[in-house]
Amino acid sequence: MDLARLAGLELDPWQQRVLEVSLGERSDGKWAAFEVGLLVPRQNGKGAILEARELAGLFLFGERLILHSAHEMKTAVEAYLRIKHLIQSTPELLEQVEHFYQSNEKTAIELKNGSRLRFMARSSGSGRGFTGDVIILDEAYNLPFETLAAILPTMSAKSMTGNPQLWYTSSAGMESSEVLASVRERGIRGEKSLAFFDWSAPDDADLDDPRAWAQANPGLGIRINAEFIERERAALGDAEFARERLGIWFDPSKGTVIDPNLWASLADPASEALDPVVFAVDVPPDRSTASIALCGVRPDGLLHVELVRSQSERGTAWVADRLIELHEKWSPAAVVLDASGPAGSLLAALSTAGVDVVTTSAREMGQACGQFFDAVTEERVRHLSDPRLNNALAAARKRPLGDAWAWHRRGVADISPLVATTLAMWGLSTRAQREPKSKPPSRAFAF
Repeated sequence: MDLARLAGLELDPWQQRVLEVSLGERSDGKWAAFEVGLLVPRQNGKGAILEARELAGLFLFGERLILHSAHEMKTAVEAYLRIKHLIQSTPELLEQVEHFYQSNEKTAIELKNGSRLRFMARSSGSGRGFTGDVIILDEAYNLPFETLAAILPTMSAKSMTGNPQLWYTSSAGMESSEVLASVRERGIRGEKSLAFFDWSAPDDADLDDPRAWAQANPGLGIRINAEFIERERAALGDAEFARERLGIWFDPSKGTVIDPNLWASLADPASEALDPVVFAVDVPPDRSTASIALCGVRPDGLLHVELVRSQSERGTAWVADRLIELHEKWSPAAVVLDASGPAGSLLAALSTAGVDVVTTSAREMGQACGQFFDAVTEERVRHLSDPRLNNALAAARKRPLGDAWAWHRRGVADISPLVATTLAMWGLSTRAQREPKSKPPSRAFAF
């Protein structure tokens, strides 16, 4: 706090609180928080917190490389110019600077002792080759997992002898904010080693209530006045005002991909499928459960889908044995899974047991989702109105996948029942099956 004040930064109590908590130390001297998540609406003073943290990294903590990234270079340059001004206005700090760099190739501040603060725009390759002590991911609402995968390994070299720290800072996320949504979910759960701060109004807040404005904006009356928020309220739509000023996130239960009334109209408690059938399995990212679905053709030619087992079983230890049992009973029924996803861990056990496993690529996953959507909207499918599948469909939303789309896995609900059902339908349409059995249609495969 003293260093920030020396540089001309007078931090508000809430800003000081963020720094005090995020820089708490364990008994071994390392940061208690390897990750820091800070969500606050725009213009409240998030940038001052980052400036104070970066000044401390350079001039107090002896951190050798601090990487500050933003989704666009112009945003990163603005951050560089602000902290450059603070340093140039503080003789005690300026005398320690070796050079200020600003060019297309390099925007950075380098001290005489070799410590560096570097600014860059994020991309799938940005950050590779650097061994960072601290990484700042500003405007993290625009941060895909592919980019994080390029940046995060740069800290691995510091994990044994160093003291690395990773910051995610942003206003509220959007539908595509996969990484930030994951950070928020973990923060709400109280995950160890993550310091999480979130200023926002309740999801059902009255957008015209000044108390909601104050709850979401710690800088109200300091950096933002109520009159300006009134003007924003008049100029912005409800969704934009809720996100940008009240910190209210995109709600995956709204704007569902498939009309729930249409889905309900396709329920048929007496529906059943002729043999052969295709099974599919999916596992959510937290591996807390798994879902097995089947798809077959009904006597009237419509598609039939249902869940075999899902959240009634916890974890994944039961899944391989269950699929092997089903495969033996209905051989040569195929089992479909996404080998690149969490269910990929089942592939070895199933293959060893002789199960006919069909894996999907990202392109095929996009095809499967489009096929499922078409079958539902064209009313060519029937289901048993299983609450697990109904809830997954209501919570699901899209994520871009090239020119197609796939189900967004990182939401507030487990959508593995929907993903498994989608894969089972795809498997039925693409995998050659054996001839139907001579016995009458059976419900023995339904559970």
